[in-house]
Amino acid sequence: MGLSAKERATFLAEPHVAGVAVDAGADRAPLSVPVWYDYEPGGDVEFLTGRESRKAVLVAKAGRFALLVQRTSPTYRYVSVEGPVVWSGPTTLEQLTRIAARYLPIEAVPGYVEGSDLSALVTFRMRPEHWLSADLGAL
Repeated sequence: MGLSAKERATFLAEPHVAGVAVDAGADRAPLSVPVWYDYEPGGDVEFLTGRESRKAVLVAKAGRFALLVQRTSPTYRYVSVEGPVVWSGPTTLEQLTRIAARYLPIEAVPGYVEGSDLSALVTFRMRPEHWLSADLGAL
């Protein structure tokens, strides 16, 4: 069963580890790798990665990517969004701190942030254009 627009936005806003998929070129399947991300309902999806990573190079070249989040219990549910990159640039301390705080215990965030090299990171923002979602409900 598909989710309503509100349900899918609410689910995407939860701190799931996401899979990013991006075109990897001729004779290659799309690159699909896990990322931490941030999203507020009605806004853009944001993730950061190593500036020189294969993922960053491919997202910059393609100009768009897809993001998939899922859970397996208490019911299987997923949301997939795809759209264009609407902004990319150097990762700020605020961006790194905000995204890390979604996934790490609060006491671990300062150490993680202090141990990160901001100059080696890039942030991408994607405007969701196409959505897919489902919840299998109680089975």
